[in-house]
Amino acid sequence: MIRIENLSNNWDTFTLNNISLEIKEGEYFVILGPTGAGKTLLLELIVGLYIPNEGRIFIDEKDITYEVPEKRNLGFLYQDYSLFPHLSVRKNIEYGMKLRNISKNEIDSKIKELSNILKIEHLMHRDTTTLSGGEQQKVALARALAINPKVLLLDEPFSALDENTKSKLIPEMKDLHRKEGITFIHVTHSQEEAILLADRIGIMMDGTVVQVGNPDEIFYKPISKEIAKFVKIENIWEGKVIKKNEKELIVDVNGKQIVALSDHFKVGQGVRLIIRPEDIILGKGNTSARNEFKGKVISVIKHGFYHIVRIDCGFEVEAAVTKQSIENLKIIEGKDINIFFKATALQIIKR
Repeated sequence: MIRIENLSNNWDTFTLNNISLEIKEGEYFVILGPTGAGKTLLLELIVGLYIPNEGRIFIDEKDITYEVPEKRNLGFLYQDYSLFPHLSVRKNIEYGMKLRNISKNEIDSKIKELSNILKIEHLMHRDTTTLSGGEQQKVALARALAINPKVLLLDEPFSALDENTKSKLIPEMKDLHRKEGITFIHVTHSQEEAILLADRIGIMMDGTVVQVGNPDEIFYKPISKEIAKFVKIENIWEGKVIKKNEKELIVDVNGKQIVALSDHFKVGQGVRLIIRPEDIILGKGNTSARNEFKGKVISVIKHGFYHIVRIDCGFEVEAAVTKQSIENLKIIEGKDINIFFKATALQIIKR
């Protein structure tokens, strides 16, 4: 559907460097990364607001690298929605269709269809300056979809919304994608949005795409220390492979032996072990986990509806624990406690 080959562009203060990416037809693809990674600039290259210094952009095998934006048949939803303040909701939605000389009957039919899907029938004659943030987003979506784009590009579509509105609109966006059946490319720094919406995710850092995968691959199998830290994994342990038996490895971490699974590393090789805090089990045993260690609680920090417990086991471990588990296990700073984790939960990368 969309193929990007070796795309690079230099601005005065930022560079996108050698980006290659394939996005499938009908996919909900999320470009996820920290602020300043170049995510919006990549969207603007795809939509045609800039011409790249190097590389090619293809849609359905057609090279569109040098085509003007209006000929690319792409819908673009800006972060601030960019509604026309001097036009009503209806006139905003029909604007792109009128530019394309679409008949009045087709315009009426499309507006009826989109207003029904997005539940904005009652807003048609409203002034856009009187709309709430959620209503503005829906109107901007209707305007972007009205021209029947092959691809809809979304630049931080939820960033201006409060948490309650955002939580209502995320499932509606997923449903809209399913009903429209077109390709969505959604830029965000929100890991929650990526997990809830994406079929696949591209992690972007420092002007390039560093990993692409489904949400489980991204959040449980990051391929570098930097990506692991970005997806909120603090359990990154430096070690050395000291024994190998087929796919089973024994890794020495500060004198402690950890069982992991991989056939890509040799005895004597330096590695990093990565594991999410949710995969660390605290308690007294009764688990099939291959790895068990005794430790002492360093700190207990509340994070919303769960707690982060840090434990010194000879190497520092971070576990995500429910309030109920904190109370049942009487976890407090200084308490001795056992930790467990499965060999299959560990991601192993080169050091």
